[in-house]
Amino acid sequence: MKDGVAIIGAGTAGLIAAKALAGLGVQATVYDQKRVLGKPVRASGILSIKGLEELGIDYRRAVTNTLYGARIHAGGRSFTIRAGREVAHVLDRKELNDLCHDEAVAGGAEVVLGERINGQRLEELSGSGIIVGADGAVSEVARHFGMGGIRNYVITYKAEFELAPEDPGLVDLFFDNRVSRGLFGWFSPNSKDLLEVGIGLDSRNGNAKSAFKAFVSGPYVSGILGSSKMVTEGASIIPMGLRRRIVDEKRRVLLVGDAAGQVKPSTGGGIIFGGNAAIMAAGTIKRHIDGGSALSDYEAAYNRKYWIDTALHSLANSVYSRLGSRSLGLAIDVLNAVGIDSFLGRYGDMDMPSMILRNALLGNSPF
Repeated sequence: MKDGVAIIGAGTAGLIAAKALAGLGVQATVYDQKRVLGKPVRASGILSIKGLEELGIDYRRAVTNTLYGARIHAGGRSFTIRAGREVAHVLDRKELNDLCHDEAVAGGAEVVLGERINGQRLEELSGSGIIVGADGAVSEVARHFGMGGIRNYVITYKAEFELAPEDPGLVDLFFDNRVSRGLFGWFSPNSKDLLEVGIGLDSRNGNAKSAFKAFVSGPYVSGILGSSKMVTEGASIIPMGLRRRIVDEKRRVLLVGDAAGQVKPSTGGGIIFGGNAAIMAAGTIKRHIDGGSALSDYEAAYNRKYWIDTALHSLANSVYSRLGSRSLGLAIDVLNAVGIDSFLGRYGDMDMPSMILRNALLGNSPF
């Protein structure tokens, strides 16, 4: 069908796009080479409540824990951000994917699993409709249609341990460029008796599994973990920056999610940005089919919404990735001295740092 849409990749962004398209009356078929949806799951699942609500997913059954703040550690110092409200949920990513699948199918989309999409198949699909590439950081769709590479990737390695978190409402972030240059280490309280421990680093700066071993063998982390049992482990790859193009107008190809590089460079989180992009792409496709409007309107709309905040996330990553442990520790001393913890507890936004700046400019700054 000439105006049908083939979505390559049955991850969260692809399934959100399918649901949105189906809701607009557009025929959408999702293809994924995996035979079992959502496996293996190697991505963390801390998402802001505000961002989840924007996506319009009935995510409640996927929630395994709720967070109200974070502890930041660097250079032997720390500070704690405590919001007076629930700010984020920890989600079972497999369950979230299943929910997105069920909502997409209920809306009228079709999901085809176990089909490998190679270049020949992409050409066939391109000749009969529109393609949405939602096939992850190493996107075959982007490669085949020459949509440019991604300059930097972060590799993460994480494991879950049978261990009751010290405070199940706080996530811990550890900044130490000796082992995690390009991202950080973390403790995520995935549930009342399950602690996720992970680390991420720029792919050019070493091996993530080796960095993970160094992280967990350090005196502080090893003291926390003790003899607790590891129950899952695995690696994942995160794109750190948009591709050169996320729309090919002539071939009628759009990229969403990790395939497009739609992540927060400060944390590597991509579900909120990628999910909203999928909804934008669906609306653009509908307008293109109905009235011939340009598919490139999607790229322009995404940049209008996220360019400033992506730049701020990138700036944060650039700063903490270049500072040594001593400088990071001194930075925490300064932030503690000016009361940044209470300011961020009240005005912090995990997804949109521009909102933090806006509050500072309105006179709410702690400085």
